[in-house]
Amino acid sequence: MRSSENDVLFRPLREEEITRALFLHFCRRQRVTNCLRNVGGEWREVFSPFTDDWNEEDYARLTECLRSTLQKGGAVFGAFSGGRLKGFASVEGEPLGFEGAYRELTSIHVSEDMRRGELGKELFLRAKEWAKAQGAKKLYISSHPAVESQRFYRAMGCVDAKEITEERTPNEPPDRRLECEL
Repeated sequence: MRSSENDVLFRPLREEEITRALFLHFCRRQRVTNCLRNVGGEWREVFSPFTDDWNEEDYARLTECLRSTLQKGGAVFGAFSGGRLKGFASVEGEPLGFEGAYRELTSIHVSEDMRRGELGKELFLRAKEWAKAQGAKKLYISSHPAVESQRFYRAMGCVDAKEITEERTPNEPPDRRLECEL
């Protein structure tokens, strides 16, 4: 547990606190204008406007997934400002890939009102530290196609994944599969 200069507390989350109430002050909304799409084997920026947001069903699925991550030996980290959750990241505990070198970063989200700061970076670094402590050599990420999301991952040192694990994210075909050395 430590706070940054912006009075944000970062800490691991416990299974019993992952309820809908935890997300009452968290705003997922992301207005997207351009995405990176794989066109003919090349990643290209494409005008593709939409708003990504979560409804109650999405939050129910999210809490179930995050609790499952913890039940299966993974980790979930939260970032709190004023006692309210403003960001989180989750890493699966089971090894992934041909040699088990990966741990999957299954989520990293920062509330709309806290983006453009260091929250996402700190959550990503905590996920990397945890995965490395579990014996992983890389993080595996099925990343959102928004240009802003892609910029974030590049800034964190991510590159296209050498092992593409399509079965892990069958419902997210436009996602870009990335990896990050630990």
